[in-house]
Amino acid sequence: MSVISSPSAALTSVGESRLHPVWVALGAASVIFHLGLIFYGLTPALVSRPIHMALALPWILILMARTPFERWSGWLLTLLGVAACGYIAFNEEALANQYGFIDTHFQMALGVFLIGLALETARRAIGWPLPTVALGAILYGVLGTHIPGQFGHPGMPMQSFIGSLTISEGGLWGSLTGVSVGVVAIFVIFGAVLNAGEAGRGFMNMAGAVAGRLTGGAAKVSVISSALMGSISGSASANVASTGAITIPSMVRLGYPRSLAGGIEAVASSGGQIMPPLMGAGAFVMVELTGTPYTQIMAAAMLPAILYFATVWVGINAYATRHDLKPMAEEDRPSGREVLITSLFFAVPFVILLERIFLGGYTPQYAASLAVFAGLALLFFDVTLSFSLRGFATRLAEALVTAGRQVAVIGAIIICASLVIGVLSLTGLGVKITSGILSLSNEMLWPALLLTALACLILGMEVPTTAAYVICVSVAGPALIALGLEPLLAHLFVFWFALLSTITPPVCGGVFIAAGMVGENWLKVAMKAMALGIGLYIIPLAMVANPDVIRLAFDPLGAVFDALKIALGLAGISYGVIARRALWLRAALIVVGALIIFLF
Repeated sequence: MSVISSPSAALTSVGESRLHPVWVALGAASVIFHLGLIFYGLTPALVSRPIHMALALPWILILMARTPFERWSGWLLTLLGVAACGYIAFNEEALANQYGFIDTHFQMALGVFLIGLALETARRAIGWPLPTVALGAILYGVLGTHIPGQFGHPGMPMQSFIGSLTISEGGLWGSLTGVSVGVVAIFVIFGAVLNAGEAGRGFMNMAGAVAGRLTGGAAKVSVISSALMGSISGSASANVASTGAITIPSMVRLGYPRSLAGGIEAVASSGGQIMPPLMGAGAFVMVELTGTPYTQIMAAAMLPAILYFATVWVGINAYATRHDLKPMAEEDRPSGREVLITSLFFAVPFVILLERIFLGGYTPQYAASLAVFAGLALLFFDVTLSFSLRGFATRLAEALVTAGRQVAVIGAIIICASLVIGVLSLTGLGVKITSGILSLSNEMLWPALLLTALACLILGMEVPTTAAYVICVSVAGPALIALGLEPLLAHLFVFWFALLSTITPPVCGGVFIAAGMVGENWLKVAMKAMALGIGLYIIPLAMVANPDVIRLAFDPLGAVFDALKIALGLAGISYGVIARRALWLRAALIVVGALIIFLF
């Protein structure tokens, strides 16, 4: 695969954590800065956001350099980039009074450099597609005055265009970057701290205790552990690499077909990006774009995410009619004591996080900060609950380096995507694309949904899920809302379909990693993953047909009723697609399942 399709895939490309003291110190600086913003109070956007970018540069431009040229050029770009970001931060008050209008040649050169730096940083982090989209948007902003017809724009002075993108609270330093600085970074740090400790083993043990003895137990352990791990990692690739290292060999050892073992892990891990609380940073971006409180987004996303994993579970049972899917061996299942002890390593921080949000009434980022401190305290202990300063130092260093890199990669993605959003806002292109969607769909909702789904799938093949969601919802979201979809539902619909590319050929990052780990042809793995993950294709449409399913916070009975109805229909469709039964029965199950979801 020529393009790294997720932040975690980009991170794994540089190998294991490099615990050099310099990177540990830089990781500590990043963690202290982002946590400090939560407790320090209000910091001007033109101070915190440029510093956020400056802290990201060395991780991507130096640590992730793949060639000597990239390394020495990375040093040069990092030094210049830190100086440029420092100029913005130190001159915040004066720049705010310019209202996005550049008035010197130096500021123009600085603005052009910052745009180029953002593109190059994103390219090195995740490959060409997202920077190409952003560059296309910038060229449209510059040259769009020469485009005839409704898709041209009147144009604006270059001083205003570049200035709005680089020296004001828009473009590079817009609200989306603010989400990366103030919320996403905190939850990434939270996940890094938990993963550096024994939380990952706790997830695996919990899953093994719950599902290990069932038919297809090894596969179901993969589903549960990936759902739990995904709730803090928010990355399909990270899930496959972590939980898959345990579950895939276990399934192969029990005689599961290799393509099925890889498909199960890929599709289970893909669900991490739709499982609250993190949702691959999507939940926090939705907060900014919709104005919906974070707790309501968590509630809205919960039942659809459970439906997704329930569909995978049913699919495993359906595959059991084709293959002998054995439970986990007795000796591979954890003891009750081990489950209890290791579960504390994720249960304590999670309880603090949820209690502070739902009962304490604090913001998600403040609650996550408190949970981070609880996770840091747990790094003093191993699975035997033995206290160790040496072990704490090693685990802390790993957490700091992992957090620094992950914050940097996600920041690079969001800053680059912010350029696209800035150009859409400045030129009015988003409104024109919305009008085009309305026109093509003849102002009918379902054709507009299918057009949007296709756009999400295509864009999601080339850029990470969060970036694909942001770009698609910026241009298609207003059209769906204009056709009667409530805003949060429109955003969830787009976000789910932006995730399709994790298991859908030709670009399917989760499948590629799982196929490599299991040693099987990736296309065979993809076919199994698509069959198991059929809920990923149907649930977004089911949410539109049954909108109460996302109203758990306001109408719990209606939400649960709709969820049960969708679950019944998905079970029929999944069995119809997978199970070894008579063809007429399988067709009937698919038809009845679709009728239950969309008509009854």
